[in-house]
Amino acid sequence: MNKKRCEWAEVSDLDRDYHDNEWGVPVYDERKLFECLTLEGAQAGLSWSTILKKREGYQLLFDNFDIEKISQYDEAKVEALMVDARIVRHRLKINSVITNAHAFIKIQKEFGGFSQYLWSYVDDKPIINHWATMAEVPATTELSDKLSKDLKKRGFKFVGSTICYAFLQATGVVNDHLVNCPCYANNNI
Repeated sequence: MNKKRCEWAEVSDLDRDYHDNEWGVPVYDERKLFECLTLEGAQAGLSWSTILKKREGYQLLFDNFDIEKISQYDEAKVEALMVDARIVRHRLKINSVITNAHAFIKIQKEFGGFSQYLWSYVDDKPIINHWATMAEVPATTELSDKLSKDLKKRGFKFVGSTICYAFLQATGVVNDHLVNCPCYANNNI
């Protein structure tokens, strides 16, 4: 069988590197989970390539996703972020990062970590899908609907079901590498 990378990753070297080394690999680190949630929310209405190009800006401007620091951001910080082209300058998206930091901290306290909360949805075992084509990969699932509903109830913003499904894929909770992709076998644990 001829192995071929998932089609969406063939846009640029940046996309290929992200696909080959991060996408679909299980994530348990709290900061990394918050980064993924932030970047997926920032993507709403934009291409993933756009967000990857701005990723370093997000890391720098959002204090390497230090959740405690972000939760302390004030209006002056928001205004500074609004004029910095290294990130998506969208007030609601920027404010959502701060709001989500507060909600994230509450989940950490309740569950002992956001990772424990997230992975409890799948009994700590990644869902391994067996898609042959990108057309088969859903935009949402019952799991993403459930996660979205609970995150919204807990005060999170920019966590619709489509964003949540992309987050589940990015963090390896769901492995949606196509069966013919070399990364499928690598992540099929």
